[in-house]
Amino acid sequence: MTIPISDNMRGAAFMSITMAAYVANDTVMKLLSDHLNLYQAMFLRGIFTTMLIGGLCLFKGVLIYRIPKGDRLTISLRLVGEVGGTVFYLTALFHMPIANASAILQALPLAVTLAGAIFLSETVGWRRYLAIISGFLGVLMIVRPGSDGFNEYSMFAVVAVLFIVLRDISTRRLSVGVPSLFISLLTSVAVMSVGALLSLTEEWRPVSFGELSLLAVAALFIIFGYLFSVMAMRIGDISFSSPFRYTILIWAIIIGIVVFGDIPDNWTIMGSLIIVGSGVYTFYRERYVYAKDYGFDDNGTSKRIK
Repeated sequence: MTIPISDNMRGAAFMSITMAAYVANDTVMKLLSDHLNLYQAMFLRGIFTTMLIGGLCLFKGVLIYRIPKGDRLTISLRLVGEVGGTVFYLTALFHMPIANASAILQALPLAVTLAGAIFLSETVGWRRYLAIISGFLGVLMIVRPGSDGFNEYSMFAVVAVLFIVLRDISTRRLSVGVPSLFISLLTSVAVMSVGALLSLTEEWRPVSFGELSLLAVAALFIIFGYLFSVMAMRIGDISFSSPFRYTILIWAIIIGIVVFGDIPDNWTIMGSLIIVGSGVYTFYRERYVYAKDYGFDDNGTSKRIK
């Protein structure tokens, strides 16, 4: 008998795809930051995203879906988390290096693990609590409040983490029968609507065909991000799939250097290593505790049937 990890492995794969899609979207949106205002770009991208997801929903027959009464509050909280995370993270991304913004966002698995313990009654021992604290210290090394290199927009990325935790925990509490595609459509509509409202506070800039094309590409990437993030949080254990978020950091650093010429400083690199190390340790402890509780040895064989 082996440890049943099929759902966990699928969740990990979905999480890796999610991160690849998000960093690709972030790259395109940051490229547009010199030509379009933040909320203008957010709204226009939302139009493309909503049209594409709406078409998929129509094709799958879930364009109209009656949300169960017990899921309405949960979906509302998820939308608040998604919209808040989008607004604060894009604000940070438009004003700081992509690698730094992504590195701060890597505190998310630790924050989700902590939230899972508090709100979902998932078991978290003192060692993993220490790992979570270490990870947040890594975030402080990147942000460095009060230092000469401090970028106030780093705090926007930190606030984005809190909103995304709300999104992920809410996703976890959704009923199995609620279609992931329909949730993605609601998410896109919410982000588009908020972008439209906030864009009224800015002066609109002319939009070229090339910029519209980039927005359409960003929409494709964000659709993959929406869909696979929902599926990743609904399959397997949060503590198993969450560490695979760190795959985004590798791509963000490479893209930051190659595309934007941003080279992370020593503090950012050290802070990132601490965050990743802390997250990997929480993953290790989760597997160790699972094996211990269910009587598996290091080879994945049940001790109870020997």
